[in-house]
Amino acid sequence: MTEHRFAAELEERLLRYTAIDSQSDSGSDATPSTPAQFDMLNLLLSELTEIGAADVTLTGYGTLLATIPGTVPGPTIAFLAHVDTTEQYNATAVKPRVIRRYDGGTITFPDAPGLALSPDHNAYLGTKPGCDIVTASGTTLLGADDKAGVAIIMTMARHLISTPGLEHPTIRIAFTPDEEIGRGVHPSLPGDLKADFGYTLDGGELGRIDYDSFSGDTAEITVTGVSVHPGKARGKLVNAITLASKIVDALPQSTMTPELTELHEGFIHATEMTGSAAEMKIRLILRDFEMAGLQEKADIVRKVCDAVQATESRATITCDIRKNYRNMRYVLDADMTPVELARRAMVGLGITPFSQPLRGGTDGSRLTELGLPAPNLFTGMQEIHGPLEWISVQDMNAAAEVCVAITTGAARA
Repeated sequence: MTEHRFAAELEERLLRYTAIDSQSDSGSDATPSTPAQFDMLNLLLSELTEIGAADVTLTGYGTLLATIPGTVPGPTIAFLAHVDTTEQYNATAVKPRVIRRYDGGTITFPDAPGLALSPDHNAYLGTKPGCDIVTASGTTLLGADDKAGVAIIMTMARHLISTPGLEHPTIRIAFTPDEEIGRGVHPSLPGDLKADFGYTLDGGELGRIDYDSFSGDTAEITVTGVSVHPGKARGKLVNAITLASKIVDALPQSTMTPELTELHEGFIHATEMTGSAAEMKIRLILRDFEMAGLQEKADIVRKVCDAVQATESRATITCDIRKNYRNMRYVLDADMTPVELARRAMVGLGITPFSQPLRGGTDGSRLTELGLPAPNLFTGMQEIHGPLEWISVQDMNAAAEVCVAITTGAARA
């Protein structure tokens, strides 16, 4: 592998991109969900046009598409990343910084004196002495999820376009909005990409390839009580808060929650509970690697709602379970071509590829379900969705090298 040939460009792009606020908003019905995401999309549109990409288009559903024309025949390969950052933590006024040649010790944060990041907290950090580590200043997330993926794809695109004679098939690029709120893949995207397969750049540790992901559903429970003035409530009031609390308490608290599960174990996770004594809403996410396990969790939620309903006929409890995404393994097991191509690219660069159960989903989960197989590749991002988020520039460089090697490997295949 060429020694860190993309590092300076990747660092510059990451610092510039993460300083742009592009947080998504699950409470918005707009597409993208926030106007701020257009700041990233329009910037990338200009940059793709400037480096000479073809067919640069911002779709009506808020996804930016572009083409790198092939120099030789081969499969059309898509590379995708999302421009939004999570709403789970402050993402306004991000101040990215670089810790040069990390010494292996504790990293402190200038805007949060009590905050510290060390190998004791994150073992992977302990493998990075000598690397350049990028973090935020302590009061915001960094946004490497997924602006690291954006920077890697842009760096790959610039390299392919600016290197005459480099053999590669046609490459398609997509930058999507709203991945963090589960709305990143519009049903038209696979057809608009016109690719044989693709890769999302939205993964973690060096060498990781994700193709076995959660399947996910969302449960929305509405509890409608009977609202009465509390001074005259005897025998009349039905408190929705009390009933909603009973529902949450009756869910499996000792076996089936995120904090008690790992590897291929699924969970039921209460993410939101809002309302008043008159009406309460509970939001749950259901996750499992197998459809039978996902159905089991849906059945548990419905049975709990029915049981609480049976205790109070004057209340109304409804439970709506909606599909989110499905395990990409269901499709990729039948044709592992994109996974094997990525593995060969990594091995050729001296990187050891590995795969573990992905306890989440990516845009690739939905793309694969819609007919575009799209495993997920590492970027190096760590401690995402919080103030300790960090990434190694050298990991990003390795990811860019893998993307280039995938394209040239596909040309030779």
